[in-house]
Amino acid sequence: MSEAAEVARLLDILGNRNRRRIIELLRQKPCFVTEISDTLMLSPKAVIDHLQMMEKETILACQIDERRRKYYYLANDILVDVSLKEIRIISAINAHDDEKNERLKKSVAMLGRMIRSHDQLLSNLEEINHDIEIRINDIAHNHKDLFRSEREITVIIALSHESLTLAELEQATTLPGKDLADILKRCERSGIVAREDDRYILRGVHAE
Repeated sequence: MSEAAEVARLLDILGNRNRRRIIELLRQKPCFVTEISDTLMLSPKAVIDHLQMMEKETILACQIDERRRKYYYLANDILVDVSLKEIRIISAINAHDDEKNERLKKSVAMLGRMIRSHDQLLSNLEEINHDIEIRINDIAHNHKDLFRSEREITVIIALSHESLTLAELEQATTLPGKDLADILKRCERSGIVAREDDRYILRGVHAE
């Protein structure tokens, strides 16, 4: 694969803001799926999809600890730095092809606007994430009869994103199947979780 094609492929992978956020998080330390999901406020399934893509490209790698939990870390770190100066140089080199350069400039400008808009939305979400953190702490503190440890909170957070099967919950939370089944039974008895066919849902969340 040529250098240009390799760069294009990596830019396509890293063009996704959430994949870049995952890389930034893993630069700090290896993480489990639930840690990434909770920190970045992404659904576990979305996190798993991003991780699998980057693992396939050997950007990330994973290991299983003594408790048979899978955690991910950076196998090959990547730093993408694109400047307007570099874009102008490229444009000057190819000045003989004005039409091609015009398309390039329009595409780059559109990409810049899209990324800035996306980043602004993420910035606005920081306040919501803070409120969510407060609500999670409130639930854990005031309902200790049900939320006996962080494991129960992890299950509720996973189901807050979307309905999940037992197998999907095991992968998303890294909890053993037996422990997970016990937590789900307690949550069903309390009326906050319901089972529809083979999927578990957080009552009142996905019905709207």
